[in-house]
Amino acid sequence: MNGKAPDSVEPNDVSDTARVFNPAGAGDFLIVCEHASRFIPAEFGTLGLDAAALASHIAWDPGAIEVAHELSRLLDAALVMQGVSRLLYDCNRPPHEPSAIPAVSEIYRIPGNAGLSDAERRIRAERFYVPFRRTLSNLVDERTAAGRETVLVTVHSFTPIYHGRRREVEIGILHDSDPRLADAMLRAAAGGDGGHVVRRNEPYGPQDGVTHTLREHALPRGLANVMIEIRNDLIADEHGRQMMAALVAGWLAQARRRVDTVPEEAARLESNSMGKRR
Repeated sequence: MNGKAPDSVEPNDVSDTARVFNPAGAGDFLIVCEHASRFIPAEFGTLGLDAAALASHIAWDPGAIEVAHELSRLLDAALVMQGVSRLLYDCNRPPHEPSAIPAVSEIYRIPGNAGLSDAERRIRAERFYVPFRRTLSNLVDERTAAGRETVLVTVHSFTPIYHGRRREVEIGILHDSDPRLADAMLRAAAGGDGGHVVRRNEPYGPQDGVTHTLREHALPRGLANVMIEIRNDLIADEHGRQMMAALVAGWLAQARRRVDTVPEEAARLESNSMGKRR
């Protein structure tokens, strides 16, 4: 992996909406950053938003891609990133969810996403979600076919103030129906001296629909998995991002040693959870 992590990319074709870094990384971890970029192709204009809104958290997860790149380096892990703004399509949401192409995000109305027909939404999904899903799925399947283990880790950031309220949590360790890696990470965090406020399934959880990538790519395959949420004021500069990546990489490495990745057990957990969701 060469070069500094970008805060935007300019795809030349549909396939570039998903970008892969360090695909031959020797580590067990596979890092995913769905909200890596705030890039919007020129044909979509500004979606009716001003520059401040397009630079804000509603368009991407500030700092997340730099942390993901550093984790990729520290853990020698492959990294898959979404190359366009989540305002166009949020690849951590399935096509049937309204939030996949939000008409409103936090306090912002998004005129360019308002009143889209089913056909227009389908075109967005086919252009942005389908290539991302295919790229990630193919990479996991290739690793499995090569006899390699895969531990799926998604990296996100969240805003310190949400709807006018300050968030106390600094790092969220999120999971869906398979808590193995999250449990081990929380134990590692509790035993460290980082001094951060670390909590399970905060500031979001599976009830908020944020674990789609884990459900889509990890749970059906029995892969150990976790979603990391970092408050973005902690990763606002290069020093903060490097420090946070080093901290999280240490927790992941400890957790990986503690987790017995047994596909049958993970599949049982997913089967049970599906029964409860029906």
